[in-house]
Amino acid sequence: MALLPSFIRPTRMTKRTARSAGRPPAGDEAVLDAPDDRLSPALVAAGRGEYGAAAGLLSATRAAAEWENRDRYVRRLTAFARSRPEWYEEWRAAAPDDPGVLVVGAQLAVDRAWPSPARAELLREVSPLITAAARADDRDPVPWRIALDHARGSRAGHRYFEELWEAAVRRAPHHYGCHVAALRYLATFGQGCHRACFDFADRAAQDAPAGSLVQALPARAAFGWLTDGRGPEVPRARLDAAADRAIELSGRFPAADPWPAEVRNKLLYVLLRLDRYDEARTQLRLIGPYATSFPWDRFSDDPLGHFLRLREHLETAGPRPAPAGLLTAPAGPLGGRGGHVCADDH
Repeated sequence: MALLPSFIRPTRMTKRTARSAGRPPAGDEAVLDAPDDRLSPALVAAGRGEYGAAAGLLSATRAAAEWENRDRYVRRLTAFARSRPEWYEEWRAAAPDDPGVLVVGAQLAVDRAWPSPARAELLREVSPLITAAARADDRDPVPWRIALDHARGSRAGHRYFEELWEAAVRRAPHHYGCHVAALRYLATFGQGCHRACFDFADRAAQDAPAGSLVQALPARAAFGWLTDGRGPEVPRARLDAAADRAIELSGRFPAADPWPAEVRNKLLYVLLRLDRYDEARTQLRLIGPYATSFPWDRFSDDPLGHFLRLREHLETAGPRPAPAGLLTAPAGPLGGRGGHVCADDH
């Protein structure tokens, strides 16, 4: 288990993805943030205003200690609740003490506060909701991941963050979401930002099992440096080693699988920036139709269209580099999102 040295917009489901839920895309079709076959029925039921499937799904992940799945499903159900708050309110009214209701409620409160200029003040007001979610099941690391994001957004001090981190990894030493939250905090507030991020990510990956998503954490640190455009130079060998770890992890999963899709989409970007085009094409084949908002929403307000343009370029351009506009963030509001490993989103 890597120790934090002293010192991650929820995905969204497009209409096209919603229509595709529950069936594999056909031909050259691509979908954005496609749900897996367990989440899809819960989202379909939620679309009808029914919360039972979502409650059952989160209950099953908690009973089986499937913390990575639980975290992913919490994020996606929260995204739905943001657009359909009456669905969540009916669920909460029916089962106010349900651990699933409590953790979705905590994530929802953080998400609602995040875009505000008064973020830090608003986030301090939602702390009791995170505490309630954590107390609902002491084994569950997901409320602690939310607490780590909350601490970053409220600009909590290092000592407090380290206390949260230690509590999180006691529950799940290799939970990817908690590690991403720690990486984001380091990127935002750490001294020697990129070096600290790489050191933390490398230690975490070395300690994690071979099939853990934490193996992709160094590639996330590489993404942060490649998109930041500032800070000290990172040796090329370190960037390549981060990509190699993620390639090995990607190879452990079936092709065209929605579970590792975000890891593969992020890795595709890193490989393109490192001019490793053959390996990028391999990842493109493994991605199949499963585009993800991250990282493409850092470069365009149409992440699916951006992915499709990159895919077309890779399929037709041979060894030619991708146009710079496909790999760099534009100036203006979108351009501010690229640096510091998603320091301004969660």
